[in-house]
Amino acid sequence: MKNKRILFTGGGSAGHVIVNLALIPYYRDKGWDIDYIGSKDGIERKLIGEVDGVTYHPISTGKLRRYMSIENLKDPFKVLKGTMQAAKIIKKRKPSVIFSKGGFVSVPVMLAAKLTGVPAVVHESDYTPGLANKIAIPFAKKVLTTFSETINYVPEKKSEYVGAVVRDELFQGNREKGLALTGLTKEKPILLIMGGSGGSQKINETVRDSLPKLVPLFQVIHICGEGKIDHQIKENGYVQFEYVTDDLKDIFAISDYVLSRAGSNAIFEFLALQLPMLLIPLSRQASRGDQIINAKSFAEKRYARVLEEESLSEDTLVHELEQLKEFAPIMIDTMKQYKSEEARDRVIEILTEVQNGK
Repeated sequence: MKNKRILFTGGGSAGHVIVNLALIPYYRDKGWDIDYIGSKDGIERKLIGEVDGVTYHPISTGKLRRYMSIENLKDPFKVLKGTMQAAKIIKKRKPSVIFSKGGFVSVPVMLAAKLTGVPAVVHESDYTPGLANKIAIPFAKKVLTTFSETINYVPEKKSEYVGAVVRDELFQGNREKGLALTGLTKEKPILLIMGGSGGSQKINETVRDSLPKLVPLFQVIHICGEGKIDHQIKENGYVQFEYVTDDLKDIFAISDYVLSRAGSNAIFEFLALQLPMLLIPLSRQASRGDQIINAKSFAEKRYARVLEEESLSEDTLVHELEQLKEFAPIMIDTMKQYKSEEARDRVIEILTEVQNGK
């Protein structure tokens, strides 16, 4: 009997890959053939390239910029080329269903899905849909959301709130491995700092300038982005990494608090792990403002504290982290009330239904 085949797409940032990484092990364990369409040099190629049992297909893609650039004139041709490439891959591989996590690389794939007649499901993690998903949603059979409020921003008849899809492996961290990896101890609380998949120059600089005030309060694990380690810093209780993949679960296992951007997938993982968080969302100058909305939603539910990037300084950072430490017990109690809707299982059910023409 011929194996069933599923095709995943999504990229541009780690957030557009994480949900796919949570779903892929299920299909691999069930013996499905798995394909992934991504960009030629995006972070998705690096992340998916480390996963066994997945065939990666790079295609051409545009950037979908929101600002004036000469590159905007070239992008429609890149998207057209990518659509033709994706259609060729889909016709050759013959997936029974496509799952799109968003990001600009997903647009040609969703167009190709419509052209080839293969049913596709779109997943939106943010409170409001991103530009790529806004373009892709008309070509989808089903739209899934992480925030219940997102239903107000997508076609209601074909949309469903499923909750956060969290990777099972994150709950399998080993404290001893985490301590050995970082060289830290159990004697002082550990603060994990993450600036998004590309790192954040502003957060990195402010954290490093604040270390004399931070290290008396915390041991600090700083995931600062590729090429952004400062080798001149030799502060005891401060450890730096460019990027962490397989060992992230062990780092989560030893972390007591987290300072992070406010990408949806990341903050829902912190919520599932009951990690008190201080969120510094990307500013509207650097994004469409989705992280600001995500962070505000979490702050209103008392899952997080929020510090706007425009207000970020040594003093405000240290003050907010002191407040985070003080109110962490209340925050954790609130987090315990969050009930997982078994989102991954529901997504798999929906993919099966769509594949079967329901």
